[in-house]
Amino acid sequence: MEGVVLLGIGLLMGLFGGLLGIGGSVIMIPALTLVYGENQHLYQASAMICNFFVAASSLAAHWRAEAFVGSVLKRLIPGAVAGVVLGAALSNCRWFEGGNSFRLARLFGGFLVYVAAYNLWKFRPKPAERSGQPAGSEFIRGLLAGGIGLLTGIGAGLLGIGAGTVSTPLQQICLKMPLRNAMSNSAAAIVSMAWLGAIYKNATLAEHGIAWVESIRIALWVLPAGMVGGYLGGILMHTLPKNLVRGIFAVVCLIAAWRLLTVQAG
Repeated sequence: MEGVVLLGIGLLMGLFGGLLGIGGSVIMIPALTLVYGENQHLYQASAMICNFFVAASSLAAHWRAEAFVGSVLKRLIPGAVAGVVLGAALSNCRWFEGGNSFRLARLFGGFLVYVAAYNLWKFRPKPAERSGQPAGSEFIRGLLAGGIGLLTGIGAGLLGIGAGTVSTPLQQICLKMPLRNAMSNSAAAIVSMAWLGAIYKNATLAEHGIAWVESIRIALWVLPAGMVGGYLGGILMHTLPKNLVRGIFAVVCLIAAWRLLTVQAG
């Protein structure tokens, strides 16, 4: 029965990821918490593994679309790699140790409120999308891209998320980046840092009394269904009304946020 539940979580993770171009851990971690109770360090370690493979599977499509912006990636990726190590180290600090891991769950709940608000904000009438290179001098663009990468990595390491929900809107707002380019850059950043975050977090699970094989076991169940869900979500993206999907997703995020924000110490 547990395998069936994990497959179902993987399917939902991939489905929403394919529909909205988001990291599947935004669904995976709250779903695991709702079903099995709070165990944030374990869920984050497993989600980081999934983040790498899910994002890697999308790179070929972004490459064919010629959607990467190299001038941004050369600053975004180093910042993300540094940030994911810092974020993962922060997640292991004393404030989140042992029975205090519920604080990570509550932090994730707060993040989901932001995700829901961002998706609801997307209902507004959209202005014409700006194209071309980010505004400002090359030096300022480089600083902004590096800062966005650092924040993306910290979010990924601290919460176990792919952090596309951090990187994509920040690129759009700060760098005036068209959506498809911002999403492509985010996928490249996730692949570049997720493997390192996964190794670091799984290697330190013993500090919390958790065997790393448990994280691997969850990932092995979730990933195959996640890949199938991602494929189906990519198809449905072009058939279902986008605002309907966004609305459902925002409601799901708010329900999960309420559960995570009210979780008690184990």
